[in-house]
Amino acid sequence: MIKTLDDLLRAALTMDGSDVFIIPGSPVTVKAKGQMIPVTESRVNLDEINTLIDRAYEIAGRDKKHLNRDGDDDFSFAIKDVSRFRCNIYRQRGTLAATLRVVAFGLPDPEERHIPPLVMKLAELRSGMVLVTGPAGSGKSTTLACIVDRINRTRSGHIITIEDPIEYLHPHKKCLVSQREVPEDAVNFARALRASLRQAPDVIMLGEMRDIETISTAITAAETGHLLFSTLHTLGAAKTIDRVIDAFPAEQQNQIRTQLSMVLRAVVSQRLIPTEDGGLIPVFEVMSVNPAIQNLIREGKTHQIDNAIFGGGENMLSMDSELARLVREGKITREAARAYAIHPETLERQMRFG
Repeated sequence: MIKTLDDLLRAALTMDGSDVFIIPGSPVTVKAKGQMIPVTESRVNLDEINTLIDRAYEIAGRDKKHLNRDGDDDFSFAIKDVSRFRCNIYRQRGTLAATLRVVAFGLPDPEERHIPPLVMKLAELRSGMVLVTGPAGSGKSTTLACIVDRINRTRSGHIITIEDPIEYLHPHKKCLVSQREVPEDAVNFARALRASLRQAPDVIMLGEMRDIETISTAITAAETGHLLFSTLHTLGAAKTIDRVIDAFPAEQQNQIRTQLSMVLRAVVSQRLIPTEDGGLIPVFEVMSVNPAIQNLIREGKTHQIDNAIFGGGENMLSMDSELARLVREGKITREAARAYAIHPETLERQMRFG
């Protein structure tokens, strides 16, 4: 007997799960501490899946027009006294499936989430662009929520977030906060971002830079004195910069390099690494843009950025150095560190000599 969606989501919470998977031909499965754990005794059939998905739409108060039109749908909802959930419904092999991400009520605590002080210090910036990058599920949204909340608590202004869907709800504190959801509140990211420039923002949090129009508008927003945070599904500062520049036609790339070198303030890259005790811990790389980094971006020498980060001093964090530190502290194994290293030979030296 398949439980109700509400019961399944409560079960995921008790397991400290991060994601719930509802896929035809498989038991409902929860991802907890990196492990996939079935939570129903039998495989779900099509009628049961439709019932579970209908319940998600019912809780969210949403119709299925986006699913029927596009073949997938992103939205979020909350169950009182349980949690918030980010939900993606999609068609696969002619049937429906769903993935639900657990998003706790309230805002995350940066210390509990092991976010370094150097990352949180980015909340002190007043203008420019900051990119938070990493694979899907690595905690980018959580990091951005912590930074936005720090700004909200420490200075006055107008914060606009543009998300698909909204994950964390930011109450008005010292700042006023406007949160727009794509496509419910705005047709797409690019349009919402253009409109935000007429809404007197001090800080813009853009959920993702998906296309050339959005990237171009984001650079313009940063050039005109706004502080803009966004994400990309890249790993490492060098690959992130290359991704932004490669989004543009070849004849525009030199101009974009120059613009990016002037507006980019930092790139944060993060991954979740398995720990010795079976959990997960984030590891961060931080590239703070200084004159040397500006020159490397402008001159197209992004392949030298990793060395600049490694030798860059107190405003930089090298991912390999952080992996080595976690090994020395006994939090992760050497094997895990090697599996996630950007430059394995550098990591080996770090682990050996500290």
